Amino acid sequence: MSVRERLAEVRHRIARAAAGAGRDASAITLVAVTKVFPASAIREAYEAGLRDFGENYVQEFEAKAPQVGDLVGARFHLIGHLQSNKSKKAAELFSVIQTVDSAKLARRLDEAGRTLDIMLEVKIAAEEAKSGADPAELPALIGAVRATEHLNLIGLMTMPPWSDDAEPSRPYFRRLRELAVQFQLPHLSMGMSHDFEVAIEEGATFVRVGTALFGKRKKP
Repeated sequence: MSVRERLAEVRHRIARAAAGAGRDASAITLVAVTKVFPASAIREAYEAGLRDFGENYVQEFEAKAPQVGDLVGARFHLIGHLQSNKSKKAAELFSVIQTVDSAKLARRLDEAGRTLDIMLEVKIAAEEAKSGADPAELPALIGAVRATEHLNLIGLMTMPPWSDDAEPSRPYFRRLRELAVQFQLPHLSMGMSHDFEVAIEEGATFVRVGTALFGKRKKP
């Protein structure tokens, strides 16, 4: 199945979930997760109509960036954990950083001097392996980001514990929505290939989809 065919199916799933939740599907941005896939996959997805792409690693996307720099209107999102020592390079490569989880990282990104859309990664699940700010840290973190000159805070992002069943993700998505309402933030990045319908039902405005668009990843 081609990326174009897979995209049609994903868009159908988004539209069906949005309709079921009484939402407008056009308010939901599909971010195509292209980590581990080559630049040619980004180009194929772009030609199929996608404009938002998510990468997990600064170094990996740095190698691809020269091959996709001519894609007019493409936006690249960093959706993986970002170490502050890679913040300058990340600010050069990406338009959106979805995984800001500390005031220090926000300051480093701001120092790069480039306007960036920012989302705060929130650690709702009590998993040691998960990154993100504790919900209790959000007031101070939001204040730190809003005090910067170049960062535009647009919303919150989270990743629930992995489950083959989508339903266990729901309380994590619901909690993120509650936090977004509390802090008056318009966007929620949550939901992946296996659970984005539930995320949409709970208010997602960005869904991060890789496998459903490109198939199973093959490690290099």
